[in-house]
Amino acid sequence: MAERVAFRMRVHPGKIAEYKKRHDEIWPELAQALRDAGVSDYSIWHDPETDYLFATLIRSDDHAMADLPKTDANKRWWAFMDDIMDYNDDGTPTQVDLVQVFHLP
Repeated sequence: MAERVAFRMRVHPGKIAEYKKRHDEIWPELAQALRDAGVSDYSIWHDPETDYLFATLIRSDDHAMADLPKTDANKRWWAFMDDIMDYNDDGTPTQVDLVQVFHLP
């Protein structure tokens, strides 16, 4: 059965317009890499008080999300975004997985 996952990231203060612009123009090869990895229904929300980004997506049972960081499209996207988001020393976005505590089907 497909699984919904959620996580948070952080955009640098004053950079949400640029963040949104870049995502409005998401590269077709990155969107395809996400789909190929079993990702669908991907949404990102912004909290203007904290600049946290809250993301949810659905991943298929046979998802290959662990392989996404190895794709050229993903590597280039992370390099493209690192000037406006919090990143780890290894060049990956700082991400905190969130635990579901309630769901109303």
